[in-house]
Amino acid sequence: MSSGNGGRPAPAQFPPPVDPQGEFIKRGLDPEDELIEVGVAIVGGGTAGLACANRLLQLLGEDEELLESLGEVPVAVIEKAKTCGGHNLSGAVMRPGPLEELLSGLTREDWRKEGFAFGAVDKEAVYLMPSATKAVKIPTPPPFKNHGNEVISVAALARYQQRIAEEAGAYVLTETAATQLIVEKGRVVGVRSGDKGRGKDGRPLRNFEPGTDVKAKFTVLAEGCWGHLTGAAIREFGLAEGREPQVWELGVKEVWKVTRPLDRLIHTIGPWPLKVKSKYGQIGGTWLYPMKDEKTGDDLVSIGFVVDLEYADATTSAHDLLQQFKLHPLVREILEGGERISWGAKALPAGGWWSMPKLTMPGALLVGDSAGMVDTVALKGVHHSVLSGRLAGEAIYDSLKRGDKSLDSYAEAVANSSIAEELYEVRNTRQPFQKGFLRGGPLVNMMILTKGRFPGGRWKWHRNDEKPMFIGDTKDGYPKPDGKYTFDKLSSVYITGNATRDDAPNHIRVRKRVPREVAETWAWMCPAGVYEIPDDAPASGPVDVIVNYTNCVQCGAITAKGGRLTTPEGGDGPLYQNL
Repeated sequence: MSSGNGGRPAPAQFPPPVDPQGEFIKRGLDPEDELIEVGVAIVGGGTAGLACANRLLQLLGEDEELLESLGEVPVAVIEKAKTCGGHNLSGAVMRPGPLEELLSGLTREDWRKEGFAFGAVDKEAVYLMPSATKAVKIPTPPPFKNHGNEVISVAALARYQQRIAEEAGAYVLTETAATQLIVEKGRVVGVRSGDKGRGKDGRPLRNFEPGTDVKAKFTVLAEGCWGHLTGAAIREFGLAEGREPQVWELGVKEVWKVTRPLDRLIHTIGPWPLKVKSKYGQIGGTWLYPMKDEKTGDDLVSIGFVVDLEYADATTSAHDLLQQFKLHPLVREILEGGERISWGAKALPAGGWWSMPKLTMPGALLVGDSAGMVDTVALKGVHHSVLSGRLAGEAIYDSLKRGDKSLDSYAEAVANSSIAEELYEVRNTRQPFQKGFLRGGPLVNMMILTKGRFPGGRWKWHRNDEKPMFIGDTKDGYPKPDGKYTFDKLSSVYITGNATRDDAPNHIRVRKRVPREVAETWAWMCPAGVYEIPDDAPASGPVDVIVNYTNCVQCGAITAKGGRLTTPEGGDGPLYQNL
């Protein structure tokens, strides 16, 4: 099947075998004696979900009567990883205000002693990289000004948030996947946890444990990027009507222990190692952040590469581009003599203001990345996640207190917050890059200078999977891994602590026979080496796709480019520590 664009196929022409509403929406609850009843169910133990849990518990702690009315489990957090934060990854340099407000009893020095923060930014630099050997320092653009912000690990932050939530009375169910959203009479009434102990063929093994309905007065979808239930909820309740389609980026990150401390925060905005010509459709950037571990005294560096999933060259690989970027003299000088200690990958929502869905539905609401609350111009989203979680906790408390079934006050609170203010300012800033780096760059700069007022209007997005693909030559620049400074995908997956069972059911939905261009897109894109093309496959035309799903690190990128990531068995996937 051709796309009408030079005969190039687009992944959207080969949709995955999945029916989100039919499979992921459960119509009605099981009998009362076969379910678990909680006050509020929060799906996802990341920064947003746990901010919601902690703020709600702060308020309930001052209202004993309401707390008791919610039963033995007033707040349940359902997290599919082995621990909260196990699947969480970000750069990350965070604007500290929302977390300071949420954790008002802690200083930023306390954050560092707890191990999730690594120092305030006091120096920074931004570079253009015209080639593999040159770097030109430029004045720091307004979105990249980070003085006073805090370098953090969202994985470590989530583990800290989990600890204080449990101390406050939350019931945190780790290694538990929420596989279905339960809807009864047009209202969300809870979620169903996934089965455990099924084999590759789906049949129960000896250790089989069936899933359970979790009934809740309110449900919070805090699943992060490409939420399994969030996508089904958006369709079920029409939350994306009148919005632009969501678009995505993919980031790959490493943490290095270095011999010399990095004294400043660094961003690069290309174009190298990406291609400038618009036919490649490549937009991306990098970061290098200093991290001082207060517990060990180690000097660390967070380094990462983010690429827009709008690209057209099927051989674009965020992982391999990061390895290529590390060869630049600017980077090598920072990392030389050091040791890579962590690696991970994650997709992130990039559509911004116009792509945010409606935030509430009967009985439930969306927070953080599930709601698309990321400013990809400034590479900022953690503070939005924390603030949205706090506002959600307050709205839920108010509704419970009043006996009101509506959560509309949450949407109003977000609309009146810094989340809406900041995202609205950059509402049109990224869209011009769909024209290419050179053509779109001047418009982007104009949008930044005028805070979106000029050229103004509503700039449209189109879905990433609608981009026609071709097999290009981006791959020709990737270095051969040496296992010391540059690394392949499988050795990188190994250090994530990925513990997916070899005999677990496949949680990835893709067509198993697609045009070579689409298969190459998946194989190169996936940072974990999940997708392979058989060695004897033809050089063109339809080819088979091998899915090594046990390698998966839950990055979610496949859903942007023609497949569908669903939840694995609870406990499967990576176990990120300091990412």
